[in-house]
Amino acid sequence: MKEINEINEINEITDRATGQMLTNLIEKKRKFDQLKKQHHFALWVTAVGCTIFLYYLTHTVIGPHAYSAASMITAFVSKSLHLYAFLAVAGMAGATKIFYQRKEKAEKEFHALRCEIIDRSKDLWKEEAWMNRHIVFETMKKQYDINLFHEAK
Repeated sequence: MKEINEINEINEITDRATGQMLTNLIEKKRKFDQLKKQHHFALWVTAVGCTIFLYYLTHTVIGPHAYSAASMITAFVSKSLHLYAFLAVAGMAGATKIFYQRKEKAEKEFHALRCEIIDRSKDLWKEEAWMNRHIVFETMKKQYDINLFHEAK
């Protein structure tokens, strides 16, 4: 069985339109993977920042002033560092949400194009190309982790 090493070889097996669709699919997959990594990084930074901030508040505000809620609030607002740290953690949480939304949008675009290629596979690979489509499908799965055999994620 023949293996394909480059997208150029896929373009040789398929026609130009199919090759362009596969190239666009690979680009959307890369964009999705990049946004997924950014989201996970932002999520971890937010979790660590939140943990550090809560640890700091526990030892500087909550612990020494546990006898009164008003005393805790006074101790919290007496230092501008507390407000800046709180705003930084809230900003990181907001950034995480934005990265999540971008990741979800990229995943929908990728999945829609992948499903379109699967649905149109009979039109894209006609006659003798139909016999070689499994080579393209296996290569896309092995090299790019894109499953074109089934629509399910």
